[in-house]
Amino acid sequence: MLELIKKHSVGSSVGQSELTVILDYDQRSKGRLRAISTDGQDLGLFLERGKVLRDGDVLESRDGTLVLVKAADEQLLEAYCDDWETFAKCCYHLGNRHVPVQIFDKSLRMRPDHILEDMINQLGMHTKHIEKRFDPEQGAYSGGHSHSHGHSHGHSNDHSHGRTHDH
Repeated sequence: MLELIKKHSVGSSVGQSELTVILDYDQRSKGRLRAISTDGQDLGLFLERGKVLRDGDVLESRDGTLVLVKAADEQLLEAYCDDWETFAKCCYHLGNRHVPVQIFDKSLRMRPDHILEDMINQLGMHTKHIEKRFDPEQGAYSGGHSHSHGHSHGHSNDHSHGRTHDH
């Protein structure tokens, strides 16, 4: 098994990748993972926990082998609208529920959830189910900085949305 121990962010000039691995969002969220490259090589990820791999990141093994990370196509919900106010309201409500969201120009992608889909439809967005790569926003404090901020918004973080996670 090829042990991958170092991550190079998208855009790093580390050289040409020799292998490629295709991972879904849940797999890219794990620091420890066994995977198979596109050409059948057994891979083991031993990376810093809490960091999500992005589409285009490059992983490096102890011997210098480079592996390109590609995001897998996943079943997603795409929501879209024509006005910024509706879009902003939906982003606010999804963010308040800590939902991973990939943001575009007056549209967004998220994991399918019928309760959240009903909510954003009621707020005025249109939805459709698609199969695309999912590379959600990483949050304001995900840039590798060590911040110790409290997380008290006057609500419980025990959010139950009645959804099943088939990640």
